[in-house]
Amino acid sequence: MSETTNTFCVNHPTVETMLRCHRCNNPICVKCAIKTPTGYQCPQCVKKHQKAFDTSLPIDLPIGFVTAAFLSGIACVLVSFVGFLGFFAWIAVIAGAPTAGVMIAEGCRSVTNRRRSDTLFKVITAGAVCGAIPFLLFNIGNLMGLIFLIVYLVMAIPALYTRLSGIQLFR
Repeated sequence: MSETTNTFCVNHPTVETMLRCHRCNNPICVKCAIKTPTGYQCPQCVKKHQKAFDTSLPIDLPIGFVTAAFLSGIACVLVSFVGFLGFFAWIAVIAGAPTAGVMIAEGCRSVTNRRRSDTLFKVITAGAVCGAIPFLLFNIGNLMGLIFLIVYLVMAIPALYTRLSGIQLFR
């Protein structure tokens, strides 16, 4: 009769498992297992694999922030000018805001030489929001201008972050 040894999860020593990480072959439980296209992996291997894609340099953070703030400021100026179009202003802002977000993302990708990291994406997004704040404050007395700027931010910022991070809603 063959004797089987109990295998326990690397991260949860009290949980018995038969599952192993595809990369390092360490035993992992169902709670730890992360499904990847090549099989289940432990959180440590997934984290190590993701770090290979973080290519940004420290200088990219201020460059990306300033570029995003500047480009967002330009977009806010354009949003401020469409207010006189009446009903067509709504169409212009709703159609133009996501486009502005993508253009800001591409401008920032260009100045950072397409380097990437999650921190860089968040800093660029924060830069775009900070670039709009002076225009929001300037339009406090102008209700329609303020609404247009808020609509711009609500639509442009997710488009910007999605473009930078490569999030895909549909595959």
